[in-house]
Amino acid sequence: MSDLPSAHKSYNAWSPVVRWFHWINVLSIISLIFVGLMMLFKKELGISSTEAKIALKTLHVIIGYIFTANLLVRLVFGFVGPASARFSVFIPQKGFVTQLKSYLASRKAGKTQQFVGHNPLGKLAVSTLFLLMIILAISGLIRAGTDIYYPPFGSLVSNYVAEEGTDPSALIPYSKENINKEKMDSLKTFKSPFGKIHLYSAYLFMALIVLHISAVVLAEIKEGGGLISSMFSGKKQLSEKPVDFK
Repeated sequence: MSDLPSAHKSYNAWSPVVRWFHWINVLSIISLIFVGLMMLFKKELGISSTEAKIALKTLHVIIGYIFTANLLVRLVFGFVGPASARFSVFIPQKGFVTQLKSYLASRKAGKTQQFVGHNPLGKLAVSTLFLLMIILAISGLIRAGTDIYYPPFGSLVSNYVAEEGTDPSALIPYSKENINKEKMDSLKTFKSPFGKIHLYSAYLFMALIVLHISAVVLAEIKEGGGLISSMFSGKKQLSEKPVDFK
């Protein structure tokens, strides 16, 4: 830590891996939402051909792989990374309710507590976002395999639905040619819930993103510390000793 002219002190808040995860996540999520909305409103956009439908789904899946790989790295880092990056730092644990009440009381009193990491409300938000990202990644991978036969489940699915004597790798997504109808109907029954889970989780995720951004801006105003800039620099400048600093 070093003293700043404004009597603030600089604290190491986010490691490089956490910052890289955050910004890759932001870019991949924006891309996934954009392509996802195009898929959802393809009729309104005049997209009707099977080829275009497959192309959009393929693009969505490829971006989804980036999203999932980035998430996997962060999940592993949550167990083996430095103390500030561990899940134990932001997943609500014993004593969380007391911490939350204390934080809310400090805000009400106009002397908002400062944190090197996430404040209690931030912990709730980030934990929920991580849970939703895991759900989106799993359901997305299942639909990638059942819709267009992409890894990691695509080979298993194509082998299941292909007519006897047909090369599974030759199957064309959304085509009924060389498909066992009974098995395809069974597959549709299986994959339908995952599609709904993926869709509604995405809606909830987008709503929470809006709340998250609003909360970050509010925290920046109320608490200071350069919360936004810290995701670039890795450091926070705080005027008071942070509650979570040991």
